[in-house]
Amino acid sequence: MAESTSAARFEVRATADTHFGWIRTRLSLERTMMSWLRTAVALIGFGFTIVQFFERLEQIPGALPAQHPRAPQYLGLALISCGVLSLIISVWQYRWGIRYLWGGMFASIAGTKEHMTKEQMQTPVIAVAILLIFIGLFAFLAVLFRLV
Repeated sequence: MAESTSAARFEVRATADTHFGWIRTRLSLERTMMSWLRTAVALIGFGFTIVQFFERLEQIPGALPAQHPRAPQYLGLALISCGVLSLIISVWQYRWGIRYLWGGMFASIAGTKEHMTKEQMQTPVIAVAILLIFIGLFAFLAVLFRLV
């Protein structure tokens, strides 16, 4: 008896309310991904800026030499790598969430089969995240090998 009531409690019915709830959840997933992107861009940009700022500071006439001259580079590399790592984690989390929303018992409220194959994974946030991963890797290598 308890099994049948718990199964009925989680039954998914395709109604307008459930479909719009599914859309709100999908858009919430997009907003979360964009928040990850903003945070990663801030980490990568701040890490790169710290390195550049302290390198320029050393070139000012009369500036005292730093006690730990490599510390800004290490901090910058750490921030850039945290940004890249957060992008990789966010892409994994986003794809997991999308697969969950489009699969199993939620497929009936997501849309028709034609809709699912055309628009299931088409979103610009994944492309932006992948582009930012490459930019972050370039920034990491540029700081590591002093290319810039």
